[in-house]
Amino acid sequence: MLIRKFKMKESGLNRFFGPLEAKIMDILWNVEKEMTIKDVQFELEKEKSTNFNTVMTVMNRLVEKGILRKKTVGRSSVYAPVQTRESFLNEQSKEMTHELMDEFGTVVVSHMLDALEDVDEDLVSKLEQKIKELKKEK
Repeated sequence: MLIRKFKMKESGLNRFFGPLEAKIMDILWNVEKEMTIKDVQFELEKEKSTNFNTVMTVMNRLVEKGILRKKTVGRSSVYAPVQTRESFLNEQSKEMTHELMDEFGTVVVSHMLDALEDVDEDLVSKLEQKIKELKKEK
């Protein structure tokens, strides 16, 4: 599942989701268990009053987008993320990188290398190892 709208000016999950979607996903990823709409609403209301129908609508839209799965248990529906937070972020960043490479090529690589000045040595070492592996494959 690829999120088509990436918001450059936002941060965290808000880059991929609307504000309420991001809060809902954060709750579901943090509890790591299936939750009902009422459970999610209860967690959201710790911060701000939130209408049940609004939470239900947003959660069902996340199901339609393939982000959440919905299962009926008795008379209730329970929801859970399709992927872990780590898998989701990995998939999204990988897809964005491929799209940037397809569209801008070496310019993107150059900008990524420039950004390495601000990262730790471990990341640079991992990149060097990956480059060595790629050279061996050719």
